[in-house]
Amino acid sequence: MFEKIKNPLEALRLSDLKDGSLLQISGFLADGTSEILIDAILETGVKNLQLICNDTSFPDKGIGRLIKNRRVDKIITTHIGTNIETQKQYLNKEIEIEFVPQGTLIERLRAYGAGLGGILTPVGIGTIVEEGKEKITVNGKEYLLETAIGGGISIIKAKWGDEFGNLKYHGTARNFNPVMALAGKKVIVEIENLLELGGMSPDNVETPGIFVDYIVRGGN
Repeated sequence: MFEKIKNPLEALRLSDLKDGSLLQISGFLADGTSEILIDAILETGVKNLQLICNDTSFPDKGIGRLIKNRRVDKIITTHIGTNIETQKQYLNKEIEIEFVPQGTLIERLRAYGAGLGGILTPVGIGTIVEEGKEKITVNGKEYLLETAIGGGISIIKAKWGDEFGNLKYHGTARNFNPVMALAGKKVIVEIENLLELGGMSPDNVETPGIFVDYIVRGGN
């Protein structure tokens, strides 16, 4: 079996992390975000990163640390309300942000992972969200065409998993981790509780190991 367990820096190197890379980073206000892998990204010194994430957390946690250390040029996200550093950089035009409704963000990621070009949604019709987007009428109802996003390095975290990368999440970590595993060209996961192959019941698997490229041992 291909050995997937790597140290954080090796996993990032093998995933071809470099200046300007696109990263899909899971988490909901840092819940479900791998701090170990954020540490490693900062250690590499990479910059000009592009992020797809639900939010930018807080200045001292998760994704927020990448923002604070000015490693990010562009973000596709749902909100930045909990991170004053992101707000400052955005208002000073030091960082580019595309705001997307939360459900639309997840569906755009899922569409990429499913090999679709995008989704049709009524969310945003009649608001600033529709600016610059194509409208399509289906059965007399207008929808926005929201294009698929993904294809970068997905940084995810699981509560339990085995050596092949079969994963199970805990609590709100289920929000973005599974879909970002689906949408990544390369997928690196921190597993808090790493089990031997066969140590997980198939009924408990929420992300099959076929989607996972590299595993990093985590902590609680």
